Amino acid sequence: MPAIEALLAGEVIAYPTEGVWGFGCDPWNPEAVERVLTLKQRPWQKGLILVASSCSQLAPLLRTLSPQQRQRLKLSWPGPTTWVIEDVDDWVPPWVKGEHTGVAVRVSAHPVVAALCDAFGGPLVSTSANRAGQPPLAHSWQIRRQFSSQLGAVVAGELGGQRGPSRICDLNSGRELRPA
Repeated sequence: MPAIEALLAGEVIAYPTEGVWGFGCDPWNPEAVERVLTLKQRPWQKGLILVASSCSQLAPLLRTLSPQQRQRLKLSWPGPTTWVIEDVDDWVPPWVKGEHTGVAVRVSAHPVVAALCDAFGGPLVSTSANRAGQPPLAHSWQIRRQFSSQLGAVVAGELGGQRGPSRICDLNSGRELRPA
């Protein structure tokens, strides 16, 4: 799979998600994350989202959660809700978390996203495919026209039924940080 080869080589890929096209990379490769931030013209301090195919891919983050917190996740995953979870063991690298002590994570119901994470063997960086301050791109042709020379792969597929980026909520408080 060319996308997995690109991820393993430290390149950035573009792929369809529930509501927008996303950029992804290996979250444990600082150079790859820097490539994503450069593509987006986004400051590292803001942090990035991790997307996974299952809770088991996020197990180090979930092990200290309360039963109530686990229930919140169970009710919304897999799906288009991203939760900010405290990273008490510093499992996620600082170049992904930015200035934050927590990390935004999602277990996706989108078949392309889930297949990518499964083939990669773990979570991926997931951020909307656009420059900071610009609207997220909704078509693969837009991705190819604007970013093709900077990507290792553009994964074929269609967007899911969501309109726009995922909703982001804080797991501790349940407060919505970004509406869907």
